[in-house]
Amino acid sequence: MRYGKTWIRVERTRENRMLEPWETVQMTTIGKNRSLFSKMLDEARSLAMKEYSGKTLMYTVIGTEWKKFGHPRLIRPLSSVVLDEGVSEHIVKDVKDFISSPSWYRQRGVPYRRGWLLYGPPGCGKTSFITALAGELQYSICVLNLSGKLDLKP
Repeated sequence: MRYGKTWIRVERTRENRMLEPWETVQMTTIGKNRSLFSKMLDEARSLAMKEYSGKTLMYTVIGTEWKKFGHPRLIRPLSSVVLDEGVSEHIVKDVKDFISSPSWYRQRGVPYRRGWLLYGPPGCGKTSFITALAGELQYSICVLNLSGKLDLKP
């Protein structure tokens, strides 16, 4: 295939891993411009996500695959979720700081992960806040039911 002015060789291989189909795509080109692949993947993601612009996507796990869950939702503004004063701003700032600092973790040998525990009675805004936060960051939401049965189909 050709991307811009560069020819790229594309090889696809398929196999079964853990009883599920697995596909690998390998792209090779001549030259030293590694940023070409990042640029190409960013452009492909942007084109793929264009139809979901202004919406939040939700996924759930079925077997060993993540599948779309429900319909894309319009982005919910953070201001529409009522929390104690400063809580929303504090979490948003912390998450944005975390997203922008993977090198800090790498340099110190610290695992690059962050967790927040939202707690409270049903209806107090936990899910609403996560939905609004995902919209603010232009992220999708992955729903994982920890009490559900893990279905590894043979």
